[in-house]
Amino acid sequence: MEIKRDSYLEQLKIRKDNGMIKIITGIRRCGKSFLLFVLFKKYLLESGVDNDHIIEIALDGIENEELRDPKKCYQHIKDAMKDDQKYYLLLDEVQFMSRFEEVLNSLLRISNIDVYVTGSNSKFLSSDIVTEFRGRGDEIRIYPLSFAEFYAAFDGDYDDAWEEYMIYGGLPQVLQFSVERQKAEYLKNIFTNVYIKDVVERNKLRNVDEIDTLVDILASAIGAPTNPTKISNTFKSERGINYSNKTISNHIDYLVEAFLISKADRYDIKGRKYVGANLKYYFSDVGLRNARLNFRQQEPTHIMENIVYNELLIRGYNVDVGIVEAYAKNDEGKTTRKQFEVDFVVNQGSQRYYIQVAYDMTSEEKQKQEFNSFRNIPDSFKKIVVVNGTKKPWRNEEGFVIMGMKYFLLNADSLEF
Repeated sequence: MEIKRDSYLEQLKIRKDNGMIKIITGIRRCGKSFLLFVLFKKYLLESGVDNDHIIEIALDGIENEELRDPKKCYQHIKDAMKDDQKYYLLLDEVQFMSRFEEVLNSLLRISNIDVYVTGSNSKFLSSDIVTEFRGRGDEIRIYPLSFAEFYAAFDGDYDDAWEEYMIYGGLPQVLQFSVERQKAEYLKNIFTNVYIKDVVERNKLRNVDEIDTLVDILASAIGAPTNPTKISNTFKSERGINYSNKTISNHIDYLVEAFLISKADRYDIKGRKYVGANLKYYFSDVGLRNARLNFRQQEPTHIMENIVYNELLIRGYNVDVGIVEAYAKNDEGKTTRKQFEVDFVVNQGSQRYYIQVAYDMTSEEKQKQEFNSFRNIPDSFKKIVVVNGTKKPWRNEEGFVIMGMKYFLLNADSLEF
């Protein structure tokens, strides 16, 4: 089964021969290699590029272990270039090579080679390394399958696809399995033997139990505001372990660098400033999150929130978590200050949207809860509630848009309704 990744392929096509190194990043097993070595290579061949002018090197394979030596790799590439015609280098998992930035810089000085590399750790895009490229590195971030990509390849109707996606997520390999047990075992296995192993080895961590437990806590708390101090207190009270704030903060950064989780900053809408405490964390794939918890904690609201967050990132939006303060009378008639949450403050250029995610909006109390946050926002940017189900979008009398999850996920311009 060939899963189409058209939007990413298009991004590669428009960057072809632009004189920059194309750096394709994303969590391991999300489809970077397939995009580059299958889809993009097919495009190059169809465009008239000869097969012997495409140089392919996968550095995570044992067969290319010696090419992890930067000098040997550079020489191998030079030896493959037999004439002055254009060559295309496809270099997979570049972080396996020490001093890889020196190799890439040297290649930038060769006029007849167009370079594409993939990497599964954002640390190799740190400011030092980007500076090394002197502005000639062009990043394309790849994510696990969006629901639209998943649904297009899924053999079944929307309801079955949605249920499957909420449980097992969007890693491409999951679609190849027909038995649920295989999917669950695959996700649990790669979490431990690929993602955690990578983080531990890359950052030379000695205490694997600490980061294992941290991942479990973050998986249990998706969509809930937290911070290193809260997590440290949880370790002390529930497990009797001293785990310092600084160590927790570093370990969270390692998970973010491996593209396993994302941080959403909290933004004070009225104060127009970021609030440092209590960030929210989301998993780059909900299937991995669920596997980590042995598929036990299946709270649909939080999983939906995580899926909406990832979808917004895939569409190229900047996404924060919103808070808005307002004064309201309590039951005793006293005026008190109250803080309302907005699930997502979504920005792109001059555009902004406020989004709430709700599993169920049938009760008046739930409607009041979702709408009250919007009512206290003092601007006219679009306010949207995404609800579970297949409801077509509509506007209520206050101008708020309510749309079903199906419409939101399957229409790339759904926020424009």
